Amino acid sequence: MIHAYVFWYGDILVAYGLCGLVVFLLRKLSPKRLLGLGIVALAVGSLIFIFFGWSIPYWPQENYQQSLQHWMPSQESIQAEIAAYRGGWLEQMSHRVPATMVMQTFLFLTFMSWRCGGLMLIGMALFKWGALAAQRSKRFYWIMMGTGLGVGAPLVIYGILRDFAAGWSYDYSMFLGSQFNYWGSIPMALGYVAIVMLICKSGLWEKLVRRSAAVGRMALTNYLVQTIICTTIFYGHGLGLFGRVERPGQMAIVVGIWILQLVISPLWLRSFQFGPGEWLWRTLTYLKVQPVRRRAA
Repeated sequence: MIHAYVFWYGDILVAYGLCGLVVFLLRKLSPKRLLGLGIVALAVGSLIFIFFGWSIPYWPQENYQQSLQHWMPSQESIQAEIAAYRGGWLEQMSHRVPATMVMQTFLFLTFMSWRCGGLMLIGMALFKWGALAAQRSKRFYWIMMGTGLGVGAPLVIYGILRDFAAGWSYDYSMFLGSQFNYWGSIPMALGYVAIVMLICKSGLWEKLVRRSAAVGRMALTNYLVQTIICTTIFYGHGLGLFGRVERPGQMAIVVGIWILQLVISPLWLRSFQFGPGEWLWRTLTYLKVQPVRRRAA
């Protein structure tokens, strides 16, 4: 909640925490049941969006116009957001707090809970099958990669082409048009997982794999650090570059942060057992200060 309201309204940790409270209760189910429940949860979220799209003709006109304004904001709205985030921290709250409230209430109930919860359940099934720890055969991962990318990529690409054909209209692209990516992104993700597992099994790029593993062991810290770095770069309490950096510059910042974390994470873990965020997480979980420094060999 602190991350969401104080730093960045796009926070995902609150949604993960709330979904985790539910899926934790299902952890002892068989992989097949976890997979089935995950697909059902994703389907519920999909049906909710399709229902909203179907029901547009019955919406009050005022609500419809408000939704259109969010989908394609006026120059006045865009300038108001730019001014808020180029301002000081208190000025940013005028935009951050309402956006966070929507994310954690309406969007959570209608979309994020079903999406996040469903993916968690599928991930739990894959974990139990050993698919996320490079424990399956290379043949398994080659099939997983080919099927995932072969099914997912055409779905996503077709969906994008359909959105362009529809002029990215709110009535289509927000609801029915979004479903191609909603479903296609899942086999795509499985294809990416398979690629990573094949790299791990092959022994290639060993140094990069070790550095990536270190980043993963500090996932919470790195997530929060990304927010701190980027809000310092873009928001008014830092460099105030919000709305001033074009796409190539944005991508360069992303790659720069990746490289920075790939360098710093292994160095940190040479001296410490886990990152600062993970240390705080464990300390609060066990209500006891956890040792953080590595013991000398």
